[in-house]
Formats: sequence, C-alpha cells, structure tokens
Amino acid sequence: MNFNYHHLHYFWVVARKGSIVAAAAELHVSQPTISLQLKELERSLDRKLLERSGRSLTLTAAGHVVYSYAQEIFSLGQALVDAVEHQPAERALRLSVGIVDALPKSVVYRLLAPALRLPQPVRLICREDKGERLLEDLAARRFDVVLSDSPMGTAMHLRGYHHLLGESGVTFFATAALAERYRRGFPRSLDGAPMLLPTEHTAMRRSLNLWFESLRIHPVVVAEFDDGATMASFGRAGVGVFPAPSVVAEEVCQEHAVAVVGRSEKLRERFYAITTEAQLQHPGVAAIREAELFS
Repeated sequence: MNFNYHHLHYFWVVARKGSIVAAAAELHVSQPTISLQLKELERSLDRKLLERSGRSLTLTAAGHVVYSYAQEIFSLGQALVDAVEHQPAERALRLSVGIVDALPKSVVYRLLAPALRLPQPVRLICREDKGERLLEDLAARRFDVVLSDSPMGTAMHLRGYHHLLGESGVTFFATAALAERYRRGFPRSLDGAPMLLPTEHTAMRRSLNLWFESLRIHPVVVAEFDDGATMASFGRAGVGVFPAPSVVAEEVCQEHAVAVVGRSEKLRERFYAITTEAQLQHPGVAAIREAELFS
C-alpha cells in the first residue's frame, strides 16, 4: 500500500473541523484540493471515511478508526517538536493551559501552583473558554492540559485522561444583612431566597439543582453567570445569595466583603486535569497531577 501521510493530515483536519470549507480555511488551500486528497486517501485504504450529514461531514465506522490513529500520529509529531523545545537550553518551559470559565480564579491558582514550583522556570499560557471547545483544542494539541469542573465525557473522539486534583464542599455567601436573614434554618431558609447561580452548563449548577430538589427548596433565581467573579460582585452588591467552593471561602469573604450564610458537605465541587497520553510526561502536567491538594 502506497500510504500518503499528507492525505491523512488533510483528512484529520476535515474530520476535526467538520467540513471541507472550514478545513480549507485552516490549511490555506482550496476546497477542490482537499476533496482530491480525501478521495486519494479513501482509494488507498479502500474504505469510505466520511459521509455527508446535512451541511457537515461525519465519520463512518472506518473513519473513526482512521481518525483515532491520525490523532496519535500527529500528536506524537507535535510531542517531538515540544520535546525539542523543552530541552534545558530553553530559558523557560512552556505550559499551555485551557481553563473552564466556571472555575474560581483562586482555585485555578492553587491547581497550577505546583507547576510554578518546578526547579526550571515555567512560562504559563492560560486561556478560558467553555469545556467542549477547550477539549477540541486539547485534541488539536493547542493545550498541554485542561482544568475542568467535570471529568472528560465520552462524546468526543479524544484519547485523553482525566485526573481528580481535589474536591470541596460548597459554601453560600451574601452581604451581612442577607446572611443574617438566611443563616437561621439553613439550608431550608434558602427556600424563596434571592439566589445568584452558575449557568446550567456548569457541574456546580447541576449539583445545586439536584440538591435543591432533594430538599424541596425553591430559591428565586435572580441571575445566572458563567463567571464566578462577576457572580460574587453581584452578591457583594446585595442582589442575592451565591455559592462558591468552601476551599476558597476565606478569600471570597475578604475580597468581596461578604459573610457566610451556610455550608454543605453533601454538595461537592470537583476539579480535574484533562490531558492526552502524549502530554502525560510533560513536567508541568506531571507536577499538577501529582500534587497533594485540598480534599
């Protein structure tokens, strides 16, 4: 078989982007060129790899197999480049981190701090986004690790690993006046209370919904936020009660001049590092995974 890795690379990008149009934009080549390369690859493998689904292209059963191997092949190629770049001659070890935007900033610092304590200098490059987009970029080797509030799901075609870094109970905060009002009888006092909550896509919100339902508590949701710092700012202004991981309770009270309403250890907020096999040995990733953090 006369196998062409150039054809495989074009297929890999098309499968990842979901369309020839998007792949052509990323590769800076024409759409007919990509179509020709895909046909050559399918001809050499004697298998149909992609099929049209509406305006997008989806993988066939054979396509999933080929895509899985392509992920490994091109990840190893990038790992080779990274290994050379990370030689001791470099002034700083580059660690590219994707951060799910729902994670509290002070928690993020604690999770990344072990990498900053390595003997060699480390240069952190951090970017926040939604979990799904971050995992897509992790698969494309744009990140060494992704920090998330939930483990890696099975929906994405990513050969990756998630590692539980730590977990915490949840504390509810409010201004001193609101805290005094709702502290007595907690947590049932939250029934009908003005509440500031994370948006529905976050792990904490899903846990809170189940917890409220189990206790038959129906707070009045005043606002929902992707960003915990913005939510805390509204809480500081007296708009409502808001939750945060108990592990950062002291920082929340000091930074936002709020008081504790109550705590729940039944509510658990967990923090994960998600990475690919190729990056497991990255010194920064290893330091993050192996650190003994809060529990």
